[in-house]
Amino acid sequence: MPKHRVPCRRRVLGGAALLAAALAAARPAPAQPAPGGAPAELRFGALFPLSGPLALLGDECVRGVELATEERNAAGGVLGRPARLVRTDITDPAGAGAEARRLAGLPGAERPVALFGTLDGQLALAASQAAELAGLPYRELTAATDALTERGFRLLFRACPRATELASTALEAVAPLAALIGEVPSTLRLGLLQDDAPSPQALAETLEARMREHGLTLAARAGYRAQQPAEIAVALRRLRAAETQVLIHCSRAANPVPLFRALREEGWLPRAHLGLGGGYALADTALALGPELDFTLLGDLPQPRIDDRFAPGVAAFTEAYRRRYGAEPRSGHSLACYGGALMFYEAFQRAGATDPARVRAAILATDLPLGALPNGWGARFDERGQNGRARTVVLQWRGGVLSTVLPAEAAVAPLALASP
Repeated sequence: MPKHRVPCRRRVLGGAALLAAALAAARPAPAQPAPGGAPAELRFGALFPLSGPLALLGDECVRGVELATEERNAAGGVLGRPARLVRTDITDPAGAGAEARRLAGLPGAERPVALFGTLDGQLALAASQAAELAGLPYRELTAATDALTERGFRLLFRACPRATELASTALEAVAPLAALIGEVPSTLRLGLLQDDAPSPQALAETLEARMREHGLTLAARAGYRAQQPAEIAVALRRLRAAETQVLIHCSRAANPVPLFRALREEGWLPRAHLGLGGGYALADTALALGPELDFTLLGDLPQPRIDDRFAPGVAAFTEAYRRRYGAEPRSGHSLACYGGALMFYEAFQRAGATDPARVRAAILATDLPLGALPNGWGARFDERGQNGRARTVVLQWRGGVLSTVLPAEAAVAPLALASP
């Protein structure tokens, strides 16, 4: 497919000019005047959990889409029309599907031309299915469950990596951890702990399969019901009895604090702790746990403390976030949603219309190199709607600061272990 090039100049992404340089210079369609003479707005749905256990991460996602929408509007809007974000709170799969159907059923100009979502795999599966059946394009920005892009949907595109990529990146930490502990990777005893949500279970299964492929040692695997925190202690005892050295925790993107409480009560400190779940990267988690979180590793989307050669747009995004919200970004989810939303807005520009078939063709023609998006991602979508140029990283908390430690080209700090 042809690459779209423009002269290197700041255009849509104030803080990420690389995206503007890599995308085609779109000739905006003429604005469509409303009865009062102003251009008619284009509506975009934003389906995220804004209450309940996922609320902090959901709100962080919305902030990223909000920043992208405001930036797009400052640059002339979408197809010459102001973009309006329609926020809606979804907390369970049934509600996610119902909200997608409700938005798809709105009359005329009130109906969104696309939906952004949703942070969580189960919410994404439900919302995208309802949207597909209603003929409403769906754009996933942060939910990683592999199954999302394995259903043959034509109106769904995902900007972020799959859980498979997250698992592979997380296991890249095994070799340096083994060296620090004084083992070789194949003898390091890895313990898998997962809650009972479908996404963490699927991620744990993927990790177990990858461990077998790479000749790594799975000491034990244990699970617990997320609504029954007392079960965490039972699972930890099983992992400890199996002489686990590295605890790998797969959790729904919520709150890892109960696990740390259980570790403290059990008096067990594994040699290393690797968390996979959005709650591990939240600044609020660091505030809640303080020094107890030090040396915890996590696999996640790129976060603000990352080498700017890997993610050239991070500094500008962070400054824009500070100006808008008066604080530092709470998680890399806002960064991912910002870049993903801007990329999808640009696809409308290149399509020259809101027709789903034309926008789909524009997205499939997108060919952005790694580093073009603010968090270091590129964009190249397959027929299933999956972006093959989205990357995950390994990070580590030390002194209340979350820094990238792997891969080497993204790292701003070395991977380290607490003294035994």
